[in-house]
Amino acid sequence: MTTLSYVELHRQVAPEIDAEIATALESLGPSSGAVRRSISGLLGHQRMKYPLSVLPLLVHACETGAPGPAVPLAAVHVLWWTSACYLDDLADGHGAHTPAGLGTDEALLASVLSGQALPIRIVQAQPVPDAVRGALTREIVDCWIDAVEGQLRDLHGDLTNASCDAVVAACRGKSGAPFGMITAMAAILSGAGSERTALWREFGEVFGILWQLFNDQEDLLSGRDEDLLNGTVTYLLACALEEAPPGSRERVAELGRAARGSAAARARLRALLLGPAVLRRFEKDLAAFRDDAHRVLDELSGDESHVPALRQLVDQAAGMYLTMGLP
Repeated sequence: MTTLSYVELHRQVAPEIDAEIATALESLGPSSGAVRRSISGLLGHQRMKYPLSVLPLLVHACETGAPGPAVPLAAVHVLWWTSACYLDDLADGHGAHTPAGLGTDEALLASVLSGQALPIRIVQAQPVPDAVRGALTREIVDCWIDAVEGQLRDLHGDLTNASCDAVVAACRGKSGAPFGMITAMAAILSGAGSERTALWREFGEVFGILWQLFNDQEDLLSGRDEDLLNGTVTYLLACALEEAPPGSRERVAELGRAARGSAAARARLRALLLGPAVLRRFEKDLAAFRDDAHRVLDELSGDESHVPALRQLVDQAAGMYLTMGLP
């Protein structure tokens, strides 16, 4: 039995995903030239480092053996995250990273259409029963509500009262909801029943939490330290707060607040986050989320030539990449 990695699958289908997006843009008609140019510019600017657009393909293939029919959903995934990543940069104060040739306002308008109107148009164009089309559309609408709720919780994170549970609640919205959306959409498109669709949504939500923790690690590993600059209450920071010795929690919280404007405070906070007790707690919890994702996949099973790629994605997201003493 031959199995493809998720990267290999993406390499095979990337031209089809690009063609689906191009078709959706072209369908806007000759009077929407500015819209097409703006969205194309945003897509070129917000290139995804990891090809997670294969997720709906893999889910559909696990259900039916065929990834191809889910290519439109892969296009939806790319468009959704292109929008969300740009809006996230704006919310975090990174609006200076505006796509070349676009003004900030133009990029903002393009991101709204990229994440909402265009994905809905793609879904509405699919040759499926009205009930399926309606269900797929509702997934997009409901996801935006949940994702914005999670993002707002993230923006209003309270360092003094922060907890790992509160961070997970925010992650379930801003990252878990969109991954849960796309895996549920793929299940719906495949004809899976409600119980299996619910399980695929659960898998997507847990994977979304794992991917957020993966991104948090990458931020520190890259030296960008954007989370420290933004004052974001990450899961790692929540671990540090919960693992702080008695009487030391407020000192950690003060460092988190000071890190937004002080390089020295950021250096001290980074060293604290990379301490042995914090990393042990983070790794233990990371493993629990990983095990939960694998549990759902065990329950779902599915086509054996495609499940391994999903497990590969889970294991990559759940890797422990931070170590003590990082510069």
